[in-house]
Amino acid sequence: MDHLIELTRQMLIYIDDIENRYAQGRESGEKGDFYSEVKPFADKVKEDNDKWLILATEWVNCHHPKNLHSQQIVSAFEQIETLSVQAFFPETSKTRFINQLNSAKYILNVLLSSMEQKKEPQ
Repeated sequence: MDHLIELTRQMLIYIDDIENRYAQGRESGEKGDFYSEVKPFADKVKEDNDKWLILATEWVNCHHPKNLHSQQIVSAFEQIETLSVQAFFPETSKTRFINQLNSAKYILNVLLSSMEQKKEPQ
């Protein structure tokens, strides 16, 4: 579970990076260079996101936390994967981007707090 907690925190850091990158792009109007910025970042996020999906799904299916289901984990996984690329394109719909970002962030935070509650001695 410690590895999943660590990965979940890392995914939240990526979410912050994604949010900041998108804000910079919207402000400057500049797209990220695909080979020097977009692909390396998206590949790094994908590597951790793939590991996170497996561990988080197993944990949710095993512990059945209140208000969190495996489909939400899959949804957050897909949103993070999409956002890690969209963050570099300022023409991405701001409303949709922010809704997906907030949704993924919410699921990550719910998972993290559920794990931390399970970890505490009963």
